[in-house]
Amino acid sequence: MLPDRVFSTFQTAGKGLAVQREKMATASRNIANSGVSAPKGSSQIYRPQTVQTQAANPEKFKNLLLNSMSSLNETNSKHFSQPSAAGSSGSGTPGIGPDFEVVEQEKFRFEYDPNHPDADENGMVRYPDVDLVREMTQLVSANRLYEANLSAVEAEKQIIKRSLDI
Repeated sequence: MLPDRVFSTFQTAGKGLAVQREKMATASRNIANSGVSAPKGSSQIYRPQTVQTQAANPEKFKNLLLNSMSSLNETNSKHFSQPSAAGSSGSGTPGIGPDFEVVEQEKFRFEYDPNHPDADENGMVRYPDVDLVREMTQLVSANRLYEANLSAVEAEKQIIKRSLDI
C-alpha cells in the first residue's frame, strides 16, 4: 500500500501531463494543416481536432481514499473504520486525474479562388476551419499547465528526498 501512496502524486500529475501534451500536439496539428485544401470531390481533408476532457470519476477518488485509510485500521483500533468498499479491488491506475479523447470536427471554411487546382465548379476551395488565435492560445495555456504539473512532480520528488534524509 505504501508504494501506491508514494507514487500516486506522480501518477496523477502524469495524467495531467498526458492531457496537456495531447492538447499541444492537437493545436500544433491544427495550425500546421490550417491551409491544406481538399481535392475537388474528395473526402480526404484534414478535420480540425479538439481534446475533450472528462472529470475524474468520483467513485475512483472514493476508492483511492478508502484504500489509503485501510492501513490506519490495522495500526490502532481507535482509527477510522473503513466502510464497506464493494468493488474496490484496487485494479487500474491508482492515481486520479482527467480522462481525455481527441475528437474531429466537421468544420470547414470556403474561399473563392477559381485558379486553385482544388477549386470546385463554383471556384470555391474547402479548407479546415481553424482559428489560429484560439489554437495559439490553446498552445500557451497547455504549456503553462504542463509546467505546473512538472512543478508538482518536482515538489513531490523534493518531499520524498527530504523525508529520506531524516
